Amino acid sequence: MNLVEPIKNKQQVKALEEYLASYSKRNQLIFAIGVNTGLRVSDILALDISDVKNKTYVEIRERKTKKYKRFPLNNKLKQLIREYLKEREQNYAVGGGEPLFIGKKHHRLNRSQVYRFLNDACEELGLKINVGTHTMRKTFGYHHYKQNNDVALLQKILNHSSPSITLRYIGIDQETIDISYNNFEL
Repeated sequence: MNLVEPIKNKQQVKALEEYLASYSKRNQLIFAIGVNTGLRVSDILALDISDVKNKTYVEIRERKTKKYKRFPLNNKLKQLIREYLKEREQNYAVGGGEPLFIGKKHHRLNRSQVYRFLNDACEELGLKINVGTHTMRKTFGYHHYKQNNDVALLQKILNHSSPSITLRYIGIDQETIDISYNNFEL
């Protein structure tokens, strides 16, 4: 089994989001929510319009853990949500209880569809990483840790049971080991 990796280069994250935006505002928003909130793809795809429209905070019950989660939407996500919903309202009548992300047949999107568009985009951009839907969550974790250097906070956000699990999850343990080897000479 190949473990998926975070995208550690911010320029690659930006390039991937721009590529997705050129194809679909929906795909861009899914990716942006993933890398800006750390939600699992199952929780992203379970969002309804009423969960995010005109909201400052999102409140959900995580599908995997069944734990309550509340988090703010940053300005970027609020803007992307407005743009996406405006475009979507031009094509469909939109009600609050409808799924936020739908496919061509007007059904809730599933994780295999997200996996496909992420893999296709990474391949098109020449990104040489093991990518999957969990890449979004791991990318959030990696960059959140690099920016805040607070493993305890990130552990709480990701609902992990220990700091060592969180560090291993985002690939920091191996990265730290590699750096120590590269900087060591006798």
